[in-house]
Amino acid sequence: MGVTIGLLAHFSVSGDKMEYYRGTFTISDLHINVNSGKKITYLFKDLQEMSENLSLISVQFTFQHSKIIQQRGTALRRHPLFNVRKLTPNVKLYKYPKVREGDSVTADLIMVFQFPSTGQRTVREKEIHSILNRQIRNKRALPINVSSVQVNGCGKRAVPLTVNRIMSGELAPKGAWPWQASLQRNNIHQCGATLISNTWLITAAHCFKNSVNPRQWTVSFGTTISPPLMRRNVKRIVVHERYRSPAREYDVAVVQLASKVAFSDEVRRICLPAASASFRPNSTVYITGFGALYYGGESQNNLREARVQLISKDICRQPYVYGSDIKSGMFCAGFLEGIYDACRGDSGGPLVISDLTDTWYLIGIVSWGDNCGQKNKPGVYTEVTYYRRWIASKTGL
Repeated sequence: MGVTIGLLAHFSVSGDKMEYYRGTFTISDLHINVNSGKKITYLFKDLQEMSENLSLISVQFTFQHSKIIQQRGTALRRHPLFNVRKLTPNVKLYKYPKVREGDSVTADLIMVFQFPSTGQRTVREKEIHSILNRQIRNKRALPINVSSVQVNGCGKRAVPLTVNRIMSGELAPKGAWPWQASLQRNNIHQCGATLISNTWLITAAHCFKNSVNPRQWTVSFGTTISPPLMRRNVKRIVVHERYRSPAREYDVAVVQLASKVAFSDEVRRICLPAASASFRPNSTVYITGFGALYYGGESQNNLREARVQLISKDICRQPYVYGSDIKSGMFCAGFLEGIYDACRGDSGGPLVISDLTDTWYLIGIVSWGDNCGQKNKPGVYTEVTYYRRWIASKTGL
């Protein structure tokens, strides 16, 4: 349903750092004039015409007076700083062949900037949001809902990626995986979790098989459990309604914090993929956690990281792997020869993948496996896309 315009800006500022940001805003109260006999293909044409109008607006966004973007020696040249990535109808077109007057669409923008390598990303986000908001207020070609403007900094890391292994003790640098959290019951680490907003985390349902009382749980952030970088109490725990221990299906839960976290280079939320997203077998993905370094071992105080691969469901369902134990909403990642794997204490933690803009997405939740790093027994993960609509229904995200 997305319409690609292909207008990414590029600046050649020597020694500066390129960063990608995602911006969204809503175009409200459409006047598409769809009659009962009009086909969906014509609707897409209308949306494409609207996106072209929007791209004309975006070409005019130059930020010539911004303190953020500078060009050495000369004034900043006129560039299309925004790529209008897609326009997504708020109604589900495959269910509703008629789009009513007054419906709205969300513009999804990819913005690229050159910055000096110093400075906090959160500060830059606030300024970018302010500039984008101000520019949109000046444009009247489309009925843009100004209050809907967001600059989305999810899925961004503050340090370079240099991951090798997990069970052999590769430590994660500060800020490498800022969405990683530790779920603790009575101040003892039980599971990993992933920050998906400033108030919500996602984890495995089986982490709460002994207690769903939020007063017994706390969440800490940072690359060490003790001392924690930040700690929060838990307000609410929502376990999937169809989860039944010891069964492994529906192994997903969301946790609401009692107070918001302040984003920084070391604490940041991951992006969630769309429900329709798919990922190719053999893709490189990454797992992190405070889990044991070997089967039967104890959780670790320091966060560790590993690079693994997605394994196709056809292989994962072979009799010599897991056979019929792999149900809908599960997938495997790791290596059939073993060695690199999640282990006890990593449950509920993230399995993530990056896109071409170095934006990271949560695609799996550490769920179960046979032993740790055993041959033909890779880790099994809860599939985030399979439960994407459930997550949205509980969190609004």
